[in-house]
Amino acid sequence: MTLSRRALLGATGLATLPCGLIIPEAQAQAERVLRYGISMSDIPLTAGQPDRGAGAYQFTGHTIYDPLVAWEMDVADRPGKLVPGLAISWEADPADRRRWTLKLRQGVTFHDGSAFDADAVIWNFEKVMNAQAPHFDQRQAAQVRPRLPSLAAWRKLDAMTVELTTKAVDSLFPYQLLWFLVSSPAQFEKLGRSWDRFAAEPSGTGPFRLARLVPRERAELVKNTAYWNPARMPKVDRVVLVCAPDAVTRSNALLSGQVDLIETPALDMVPQLKVAGNRVVENVTPHVWNYHLSMLEGSPWRDLRLRQAANLAINRDDIVSLLGGLAKPATGVVDPASPWYGNPSFKVRHDPAEARRLVQAAGFSPRNPLKTKFLIATGGSGQMLSMPMNEFIQQSWKEVGIEVEFQPVELEVLYTAWRNGAAHDSMRGITANNVAYVTSDPLYALVRFFHSKQVAPVGVNWSHYGDPETDKLIDQAMQSFDPAEQDRLMARVHERVVDQALLVFVVHDTNPHVLGRGVRHYTQAQHWFQDLTTLA
Repeated sequence: MTLSRRALLGATGLATLPCGLIIPEAQAQAERVLRYGISMSDIPLTAGQPDRGAGAYQFTGHTIYDPLVAWEMDVADRPGKLVPGLAISWEADPADRRRWTLKLRQGVTFHDGSAFDADAVIWNFEKVMNAQAPHFDQRQAAQVRPRLPSLAAWRKLDAMTVELTTKAVDSLFPYQLLWFLVSSPAQFEKLGRSWDRFAAEPSGTGPFRLARLVPRERAELVKNTAYWNPARMPKVDRVVLVCAPDAVTRSNALLSGQVDLIETPALDMVPQLKVAGNRVVENVTPHVWNYHLSMLEGSPWRDLRLRQAANLAINRDDIVSLLGGLAKPATGVVDPASPWYGNPSFKVRHDPAEARRLVQAAGFSPRNPLKTKFLIATGGSGQMLSMPMNEFIQQSWKEVGIEVEFQPVELEVLYTAWRNGAAHDSMRGITANNVAYVTSDPLYALVRFFHSKQVAPVGVNWSHYGDPETDKLIDQAMQSFDPAEQDRLMARVHERVVDQALLVFVVHDTNPHVLGRGVRHYTQAQHWFQDLTTLA
């Protein structure tokens, strides 16, 4: 039998990560250290609002910091739900549903020892929402402002109560607060009002403290023994986040004992990883890998026939096979099991003959192809096997008469372009982007992409899509405080999205992780949010 280069590297245990990067095995065992090989090329921003997408929240978000409203992350057999975080309650005023009162948690302190209170919350809103505030940080604001599209005003009512006002009645507003994390005003002052210094010595209220940061290499998180929530007290003393953006590198690092767990393994190495005694875990994940199509004047994707053809040309079962079975074909933004799926009349499927017919009807063919350019990511958390998947789909489109040139960029560059929108000067010549995203709630799955008031840069309606009927349905859902009515309305929104083929739907991720033999426990939630305090 001839071993592949990948198998040989794994079998010989050759080092695949920079020397000195990893804590030695003996120290790791003595201190209860878990070393986590992550798919990112750099450690996400540590100053309070992580960059690099939703996947970054598990690394430098919900570890160092806490949100006001939290997501249940310690269950695997069902979707989580909203739970109290630094706010113990939130309620819309019956007399004016735009006004939300949040009661804050007593007795919480930041890592630097200063007290968490309403003043700290208001200071944090100013930090990212008020460009005139002396402590405003554009880098953090760029991450969270698009996640808080409804927020209009904020004020302190008393020492442990704040009032948040939305631009209009928005029953889904609490879902926006999941993304707003709270950092320490006192630490910012102590460090000379420098966000760069704060990023190196951050202070939040979370279950871990940052002990060491080596950009583009690793971050070391140590247990916060004074954490306020006993249910989320870390079960290990230290978690080391190791940047390993290449899937083969990550997989070999696990095989050679340099790390204890990894995300998104090299799929052709999964059998070898299992034989070596490692355990693959995955779960239903509300997340879709797709293409956002420009709806601006002059874009070829304003033609419904071409949008439908782009969907019909793809064999999603082959994509799932490419991913080692660790994915599920997508026939919409959400899975058919979702209460928001509805009953679309356009059935997303593999039908290359129909795709060719539609392309021809639009005036193109394999001999006279539509030529256009897409922006895609080279890789990163949530983007799965970005380049192989894109190249497979590129060939599928070419066979029906759609010739796409890819412009690959680093993930955070893609996110910046996503937030800027299709009309931004940097998007000249680009007619689609390939940001995969979370679909865990109506806001994140549908509202922020398809309401005309969410057009970038206000929200992430990158496509500049606008439709009065869709707007009306979304507005009705946001004004209803009845969950069943919300679901019914959002299902109608989703039907319109699929029937108009507004995106090219490809697959839903299952967010695979591989746990080494030394990892005894890990709860993988049905979300892109994950809780590293469940690691043991």
